[in-house]
Amino acid sequence: MLLARIQRRSNVRRRGSAAPAGFGFARGVGISGSLPGACRGLILGAGVLLMALNTVANVVGRFLFQHSFFFTEEVNRILIVMITFAGIGYAARQGRHIRMSALFDLLPIAGRRWLMLLIAFFTSLVMFALAFFSVRYIDSVASSGRVLSSLRIPVWWIYLWVPVGLSVTGIQYLLTALKNLRSTQAVHLSTEVRDGYDQD
Repeated sequence: MLLARIQRRSNVRRRGSAAPAGFGFARGVGISGSLPGACRGLILGAGVLLMALNTVANVVGRFLFQHSFFFTEEVNRILIVMITFAGIGYAARQGRHIRMSALFDLLPIAGRRWLMLLIAFFTSLVMFALAFFSVRYIDSVASSGRVLSSLRIPVWWIYLWVPVGLSVTGIQYLLTALKNLRSTQAVHLSTEVRDGYDQD
């Protein structure tokens, strides 16, 4: 009975919900909206495509011309950092981060909403703390004067995405917590996505 209930709820698809008119802060900072989301999606897609092309071109050059590109490894390193930390904010906005929901599924709507509020608020604090420590790390790397061996650019440049991505993710989770606090009848996984379980 219990397993059947969990399975039935798990099969319900989540549906998106636009931010209400009074949720002006999200629109003001540009976190909630189709244009910023589309730009982030474009950046992520372009980054993945560029990394694939760079890797394939290096393999082709190595096996056909016995010459590989000297910058391939460092360019991919830069792109991995960018994709990872630009992607976490985008995933938070879409409610796509992994959730362990076995106990969450058993709660009523009000219990799920308050639990999601606490989870989102705590996650937001963790993201802001990590952003703070990442800035300190970037400062220490910049003070060391290290540069990439092939591209000859400062190493700290490639880490600039880290505090930006963590801060955006923290803002997303904070807005999610505020939205669940304002809501009375729905559970919000993000500012854009409502938990489909509340349709039962």
